[in-house]
Amino acid sequence: MGEKMQYPFEIRPLSAEEGTGFLISFPDLPGCVSDGETIDEAIVNGLDAIHSWIETANEFHDPVPEPGSAALLTQRLPKSLYARLVSSARQEGVGINALVTAIIAEALGKREACL
Repeated sequence: MGEKMQYPFEIRPLSAEEGTGFLISFPDLPGCVSDGETIDEAIVNGLDAIHSWIETANEFHDPVPEPGSAALLTQRLPKSLYARLVSSARQEGVGINALVTAIIAEALGKREACL
């Protein structure tokens, strides 16, 4: 693991139904995920996933977010809404940041389709 991880990441264990091991995701890069049998392996595979994500974004002339840019959005939520987000994230097996990022990306996609 000679290369330093620049993008913030989340790691969670995978259940037996998901194949065991660990899942790594990057809130700054929607859809950028990888896994590994160990945390170290997930991180190494995550570096490969980042490189592939950025290559694809560049190929399609899509913007590449700066590391940590997803953390720039801070929003206070009503307790009831936060509880619903936590529950949904658990059901999906992802972190709350990943879920919120996916919801926003989906909403933006629907909005662009209407324009």
